[in-house]
Amino acid sequence: MRLPEDVILKEVGPRDGLQNEKVFISTEDKVEWINQLSESGLSYIEVSSFVHPKWIPALSDADEVFSKITRQPGVTYSALVPNAKGTERALKANVDEFAVFMSASDTHNRKNINKSIEETFPVLEEVADEGRKAGKKVRGYVSTVFGCPYDGKVAVSEVKKVCDRLFSMGVYEISLGDTIGIANPKQVDEVLRELVNDFDADRFALHFHDTRGLALANTLAGLNAGITTFDGSTGGLGGCPYAKGASGNAASEDLIFMFEEMGINTGIDFNKFLKAASFIEKALGKPLPGRQLKLLEGRT
Repeated sequence: MRLPEDVILKEVGPRDGLQNEKVFISTEDKVEWINQLSESGLSYIEVSSFVHPKWIPALSDADEVFSKITRQPGVTYSALVPNAKGTERALKANVDEFAVFMSASDTHNRKNINKSIEETFPVLEEVADEGRKAGKKVRGYVSTVFGCPYDGKVAVSEVKKVCDRLFSMGVYEISLGDTIGIANPKQVDEVLRELVNDFDADRFALHFHDTRGLALANTLAGLNAGITTFDGSTGGLGGCPYAKGASGNAASEDLIFMFEEMGINTGIDFNKFLKAASFIEKALGKPLPGRQLKLLEGRT
């Protein structure tokens, strides 16, 4: 087994975790949560999304959240930026890094952003160009890499095509998403072996969902394949509204615990992170699925 000395955990809970929540979390609570996350040792927090508020009401206060958070040195504060209007808002909010998003399967892409894959590229290229002109790094998300709720299996060749186009427009890193939590460790290994034949492993991150309880196992397969950047969401918040049953991102605190127990440094204070997780759980008013959070609170 090939294990790195260090990994990077990118916290996506404030955006990916909250975007589908039916309960609107107050701006004040979002700001407090993000501030607590900032003090935990995280180096990257995805704060919100500049998608039109009518599409994601839960994140309609993105501008205000960015204006109120206390930014810590060494922490990157990113946001999802979907189009030209979102770019204007993101630049005004002084977002540190842009994130662009699309799918590897055409049907999911149409369901999610109402465009074909080919129609999506020019929109994202404009966002990436404007972001880079303003000195912003641009990160990419590719969903349905390991399977699509509509198209079934997704050929690695299709994933490669999407990655190649995103890299060509200046995206520095692509987060490969298991949108419906369908991946298994053998598949993860096989997909990554093919991708790293064409692209450097350090240009990829992994974004797993725990729908079937395999997120940690798949993370281990990713580590063994040379990936050292992983997305996580506080408490296991999140899911995909266009993929039935795909609730629950990999819980950040579960990832932190696993990495640290394996002797892999995250740079994150586990207890401070759990405090932030408890805070947002109380704000949501419901138990979150993260295992470490359950242990902390004596839940089963």
